[in-house]
Amino acid sequence: MGRNTRKRRSSMAGKAIAASAALALGGGGLVWANFYASAHEKNSSQNNQVKAAAGQVATISCPDVGQKLTNVPKGARSGVDQELALLDKQITEAYARLASTRQAQAGDPGFVNNAILGPLKEKRAATIDRIRINIQRAGGQAANLNQLSACTPQVVQTNAGGQQNGGQQNNGGQQQNGGQNNNGGQQNGGQQNNGGQQQNGGQNNNGGQQNGGQQNNGGQQGNGGQQGNGGQAGNGPVAADFVDITKAGNNAQLGVGQNGLAANGNSGSKGSFTTKCGTNGNDNHNTDNVIVAPGVTNGAHHLHDYVGNQNNDAFASDQELAGAGTSCQNQGDKSSYFWPVLRVQDGSQDFDQNNDGGGKEGNVGKILQPAQAQLKFVGNKKGKVVAMPTALRIITGDAKAFVNGNANANVNWSCTGFENKVQLKDKYPICPQGSQVVRTSNFQSCWDGQNIDSANHRTHVAFVQGDGSCANGFKAIPQLQVRLVYNVPAPKIQNGQVVNAYAVDTFPENLHKPITDHNDFINFFSKNLMNKMVNCINNGQKCQ
Repeated sequence: MGRNTRKRRSSMAGKAIAASAALALGGGGLVWANFYASAHEKNSSQNNQVKAAAGQVATISCPDVGQKLTNVPKGARSGVDQELALLDKQITEAYARLASTRQAQAGDPGFVNNAILGPLKEKRAATIDRIRINIQRAGGQAANLNQLSACTPQVVQTNAGGQQNGGQQNNGGQQQNGGQNNNGGQQNGGQQNNGGQQQNGGQNNNGGQQNGGQQNNGGQQGNGGQQGNGGQAGNGPVAADFVDITKAGNNAQLGVGQNGLAANGNSGSKGSFTTKCGTNGNDNHNTDNVIVAPGVTNGAHHLHDYVGNQNNDAFASDQELAGAGTSCQNQGDKSSYFWPVLRVQDGSQDFDQNNDGGGKEGNVGKILQPAQAQLKFVGNKKGKVVAMPTALRIITGDAKAFVNGNANANVNWSCTGFENKVQLKDKYPICPQGSQVVRTSNFQSCWDGQNIDSANHRTHVAFVQGDGSCANGFKAIPQLQVRLVYNVPAPKIQNGQVVNAYAVDTFPENLHKPITDHNDFINFFSKNLMNKMVNCINNGQKCQ
């Protein structure tokens, strides 16, 4: 398939993304804020406060409707997926408008609410209503989804110490994240407090002044063409997103909370199976996601690396994937393994600088091919594993974790030589000379025993519990562990800015935060090879 060069729908202009350099990412850090300003407020001091905040709105946070839809009838899923993809597109376009209208925001305290958030809410309400209709026509229930239509901005709060503030997500009036699913299968759009901590840090550039929506960098532009708020395209990352791993302290815990725990150990099924599928040396990329947005071009809004199956795009059917070629050495593995590309923002551009999902949406810089891509399946320390079903889909991590919170985050950043000491969640590591950057993902390895996918693409699988067991009657399956190793020139922090930063591709409103890293898998092992894998793991053998 190679690089995705299909003609795509029009997206945001590159200039809109570049204009986001005017974001004032202050030294304190981003925190959640309920920012609804009115131009008709009588209190002038309030107007002044809101006016000041308007120039500091960093991004837009919207409830993730898809994650609330746990019981969508199969007959409605195609239509619902299309509408969910449209919600993502609406947020992307609203972020572009936010990034390109700094002068208007500074001059009108009601601009963000009236010109960006208000219209966005109206568009989302109409789309969400179509989701409700789709679900109800197929015999499902979807009450109160309209409560998920309102979005809020994240603004900057500074403090004297210049420390990164981990603002806690508060959904009581700021963000309507939707409610829990009840036993009757009804979708509730009520409030939810996730209690997730967010590291939303940013560093302020004192060398430049925000001036009518244009950024004056005061001669501080770095080697990578970095704008004043960090990042080659002006939408991150910032200096606060990086840490010298030699000064990070010891923390070798993989995953976030119980997400991403290793399922294997010194008991139970102790074997492993390694598949070798290369490092995408043939440049198989696209900005689709056939799991979350089937049939939607640019459904991911960022670029993926693909290894294994060579036919994975938004329009690939299971039959087409099963009959595709594979980059894996063992031709019995036609599974699809894909993840967001890593780029170094050194001022250069790659093939997609003018494409949707690439430069048009703030994903810029030189794409880095992994030096290693290790794909290993391991067992379960509580007992034997069973075979994965054909076409099983698993997403691990959350591409929107910066605005969603950590409920589905599963992130591990480290450096070679430090993996047993330090695993970072919300920071990119700056590795010492001779050390390489490492991304590790331990997938969910408990399966409901019935479904190859679910409405929100998560509830059919689960992570193991702390003792390695599977809850709720789920069955243990082989755990996929992906380890990606990169040769990355070490970034430098100079005058509060990061020079030659690197970052994963993200949805533009997620500002290239490290917490958004994620990984995807679709199982297309042949039955014979899957059985071999299971036998090797259960018998304590190391196979490939």
